[in-house]
Amino acid sequence: MKKLIKKIIPPFVLSGYHLSLSFLGALIYGFPSKKINVVGVTGTSGKSSVISLTTSILEEAGLKVASMSSIEFKINGQRFQNELKMTMPGRMKIQKFINQAVKASCQYLILEVTSEGIEQYRHKFIDFKIAVFTNLSKEHIEAHGSFENYREAKLKLFKHTPDTHIINTDDSNAKYFTAITAQEKIGFGISDKSLLPTMNLIGDFNLYNAIAATKIAMALGVSLENCQKTIGSIEVLPGRMEVVANNPTIIIDYAHTPTQLELVYQAIKGNKICVLGSCGGGRDKWKRPVMGQIASRYCKEVIVTNEDPYDEDPQEIIDSVVGNTRAIKIIDRKEAIKRALELAKPEDTVIITGKGSEMLMCTKEGKIPWSDKQIVLDLVKK
Repeated sequence: MKKLIKKIIPPFVLSGYHLSLSFLGALIYGFPSKKINVVGVTGTSGKSSVISLTTSILEEAGLKVASMSSIEFKINGQRFQNELKMTMPGRMKIQKFINQAVKASCQYLILEVTSEGIEQYRHKFIDFKIAVFTNLSKEHIEAHGSFENYREAKLKLFKHTPDTHIINTDDSNAKYFTAITAQEKIGFGISDKSLLPTMNLIGDFNLYNAIAATKIAMALGVSLENCQKTIGSIEVLPGRMEVVANNPTIIIDYAHTPTQLELVYQAIKGNKICVLGSCGGGRDKWKRPVMGQIASRYCKEVIVTNEDPYDEDPQEIIDSVVGNTRAIKIIDRKEAIKRALELAKPEDTVIITGKGSEMLMCTKEGKIPWSDKQIVLDLVKK
C-alpha cells in the first residue's frame, strides 16, 4: 500500500505532508526540544551502541538523561523496549517522547537519527545541540536511489545543527561532514584509543563507538576520568558481540550489512560457525549474496536462515543469500541455531547475526515474539 501511495501522490505533496506532521507534533507538545539538550547520532552502524554508551556515561555522572534508539526508549533510568521495529518513530511519537523527557526533568536527550527519518522530516522542529557521525557504508540504497542520496540525507542532520559536530574522521566520507559549518567541530578516530585503556568490549567497531560516546560526554561537560570509569565497567552491550554461552562460545550480534558482518567475523579468531539471514520487505536486495559470500569466506560452516522477511517469501531471501556458496539452508531460525550448536566443537565460536537483542520478528502474518539469546539459552540448557 505504501509503495502504491508513493507512486500515485506527487513527491512535493508527500514532502508537505511529512513536514506538516512534524510541525504539528512539535506544536501540540509546545516545541519541547527547546527545553532540553538534544544529541542526534547518525551513520550506517554503531548508532544504538553509541547512544547506549553515552547514556550510561551521563547517568554515572549523575545527570538526568533520556534516549531513543532502535533497541529501547529510556527516561531517567526507566527502560521501555522499542517494539515498533522502527529506529526513528513517527513525528508525534518523537515529540511526545521529548515532552515526557522534559517533564521528567531530563537535561539531555540522545536520539538515533536515520536517513529515512530525515527524508520524512522527522528531525525537523527538533533543536539539536550536537550532531554525531559514526560511519557510512552502503545501506538503504534502493530507498534513496543511490549512495550519494543516502549520504546527502545524513548530511541534512548536520546542516540542521549549527552548534557542535562530532565526526569520525577515519571514515572515507568524513570530508562531506566536516565541510558543513558549525560553531565547534570535534573529530575522533582509532588514534584516540589511548583515551580508553581499560575497555572490555570486543572489536575495533566497539572501540569507535566507545570513543564517540566519550567525545559526546566530554562535549557535554563530563570529565574524561568519569568516561573512562564508565566505559571500563561495561562488559557487554546487549546484542552487540554479546557472548551468551561458552564451550562452544556463542555470540549474538546485530550485524545486518556486509561491512558490519565482515567486522564481526574479523574480530573473532579461530574456527567460526555462523548463522545469518537478510531482511525482507524489498530492502537492499543487493546485499544478500554479498553477505553469503562474506560468511563463506570467514566461517567453516555457514547456515542461512530466516530473519525478518516482512511480506517476502523467506525461502527466496535465503536462496539469494546462499547464491553459489555451499551454505546450509534452514528456514526455521530456531532449527538453524540448533544445527549450528550441533556442528560446533568446544573450541569453536558460533556467531548468530542479524537480530541481536531484538525481541520481535516481522513476518507476512505480522510481528511475532523472538529472541535469539533466549533460544540459545534454552538449547544450551537442554
